[in-house]
Amino acid sequence: MTIHTYPDIAREEQLTAPDYGPEIDEACANIKKACDGFGTDEDTLIKLLGSKTPYERYLINRRWGELRSKTLRKRIGEEFRDNDLGILIQFLAQPFEEAECEMIRMACRGIGTNESLLYPIICGRSNEDMQILKKTYFKMYEKDLAIVLKGELSGDFEKLIFYCLQAAEEEFNQEYHTDEKAEEDANAFYKAGQGRWGTDEGQIFKILVNSPPEYLKMVDAKYVEKYGYSLWRAMEKELSGYAEKAAVFTFGMKIRPAETVAKLIESTMAGIGTDELELSAAVVRYQRLLPEVTQAYEELLGGKTLEKRIKGETSGRYKKLLVEIISVRE
Repeated sequence: MTIHTYPDIAREEQLTAPDYGPEIDEACANIKKACDGFGTDEDTLIKLLGSKTPYERYLINRRWGELRSKTLRKRIGEEFRDNDLGILIQFLAQPFEEAECEMIRMACRGIGTNESLLYPIICGRSNEDMQILKKTYFKMYEKDLAIVLKGELSGDFEKLIFYCLQAAEEEFNQEYHTDEKAEEDANAFYKAGQGRWGTDEGQIFKILVNSPPEYLKMVDAKYVEKYGYSLWRAMEKELSGYAEKAAVFTFGMKIRPAETVAKLIESTMAGIGTDELELSAAVVRYQRLLPEVTQAYEELLGGKTLEKRIKGETSGRYKKLLVEIISVRE
């Protein structure tokens, strides 16, 4: 099964209120205090929200909603402008799934679509998390996510996104996902790409998206054994543009998730200038994986730490909040 990015509590049916504990009530009271009066105590809010685990922030959001008439997201939004710091802290001031829906909304806003912000949210995630995301989007905006994206996308990229939206990854079954089937799918993957004139992207995407990670590794091994290079390399040869990026990302999230997220975060800071929106989205979305991601990042960058990289690319309170988030351990 592809890894979950949402905290466990987001996937649990809440029949009764959770046991918040005094620390959650204290956090809510301190957030209110930092927002009240003349001027906002930004440093306190950075510490209060940035130092919490995803699970703790989920509890704070829920408890805040029980105590106040306004959501925490709305209250924090009144205190911060829509600059780098303001957007990041507003992502933290709401449950994961709601923050992701807001990110999707931002990716589709205005003229043109921000595909590089969109595809990491849609691709390479578990069936359960995808179902939660789609339900939450409809609850927040009263629109079907698939219909919204159909109006934004086209071509092979759209095709892959819609395979991902179906949340149809199979559960690994040793009796069904055999070596023989892996060889069959490796051959089918080759025939859909390198082995034909023109590429059958639908067949490639179906194998990629529906295969559980354990089985996709088997298919990849059979492909390497027979054709001399990996599925990853085959997709780079046969696909292009955002379809290629999204397909490679999907494969990576199933096979090597920590390394894939490390590469995604680095891509937001590579080249001339940093894409602060995409950096914020990646750090917030993958906070649960950051212990493994930071280790993978050091290996990829020859020993350079993620914290040092972020400090060199950002500044001010925005930098302070990012460093706070990546330092949290569950």
